[in-house]
Amino acid sequence: MKFPLGKIPPKPLMEIVFRYVGAHRSDVVLGPSHGEDAAIVKAGKQLLALSCDPISGALNRIGSLSVRVTTNDIATRGVRPTWFLSCIMLPEGSGRTVLRAICKQMNEAAKEIGVAIVGGHSEVTPGLNHPLVVGFAAGPVGRRGYVTCSDARPGGKIILTKGAGIEGTGILALDRAKPLAKAFGTGLVKKARRFSEMTSVVKDAMIAFNYGSVQAMHDPTEGGVAGGLNELANASKTGFRVYEESIKIAPETIEICRFFKIDPLRLVSSGSLLVVAAEKSTEKIVSQLNRRNISAAVIGEVLSNSTKRILVKRKGEEKKLPLPYADDLWIALRRKPSNLRQN
Repeated sequence: MKFPLGKIPPKPLMEIVFRYVGAHRSDVVLGPSHGEDAAIVKAGKQLLALSCDPISGALNRIGSLSVRVTTNDIATRGVRPTWFLSCIMLPEGSGRTVLRAICKQMNEAAKEIGVAIVGGHSEVTPGLNHPLVVGFAAGPVGRRGYVTCSDARPGGKIILTKGAGIEGTGILALDRAKPLAKAFGTGLVKKARRFSEMTSVVKDAMIAFNYGSVQAMHDPTEGGVAGGLNELANASKTGFRVYEESIKIAPETIEICRFFKIDPLRLVSSGSLLVVAAEKSTEKIVSQLNRRNISAAVIGEVLSNSTKRILVKRKGEEKKLPLPYADDLWIALRRKPSNLRQN
């Protein structure tokens, strides 16, 4: 079986990747597990959250995305990211200009979030047709501890910040600017490009963790909001019911998804944060996020039946919302502009 582009599907991930995890160590508090964003390890008396992520589907703003996407995973633990390392791989023929651009982007994003870039590796790699960046981030667990993706409980309310398809909208506006500008004009493309600057959830996660009884948090990356909900449900062995009318989708995302004939709920969504919280805390969390200009809304609830993964459509019809086989970004990037028509 050939794998799709993007994340390795859950079954081979569990059967192969999670089978080969090296030596057993007592200082590993939380290791590899489907749906979990970051590991927790003990270093002396201190707990640390650790995570790494590649940026492979974007050509522009790849340095910024690397910092934001990787530190997001630390933040979903309720931990403030502190340190960042990168592995920059450039295609043959690359020079100082592309390296400088990536490093400047990483520097700007790291300063914005408050993380130090403490090391890494840079090289020219044979066989590449565009740069790849792999980021590693870490942060110390504070006195209040940490949250995982596996503790969502039936009856918990699901909050979504910002909306669906944030990262994918920004990537497509940057990397497919010409056909989109031809279809919609430069105004929409300029607005959509700014979505790439909205891909950090560090602030979102810290607010939620500090102001409410948070059960679980998850960063919906590849597979979008649909993927994130399913990963969270898989980790916690629960189901969910979410309401289409409550899920924010920006006008720019709607138009771009129509153009590429893709689903905004299946579009990579770094910048959005899924929070599961006790009902008594929901209003406070949403209020605190909105007060800080982070749009947030309750979109549904956790169900005890793990087979129930339900999207309630605007007219009340219920349909299954399964884990996407692959992210719709890859579909859009493969489509030739000449074959696309505005609906």
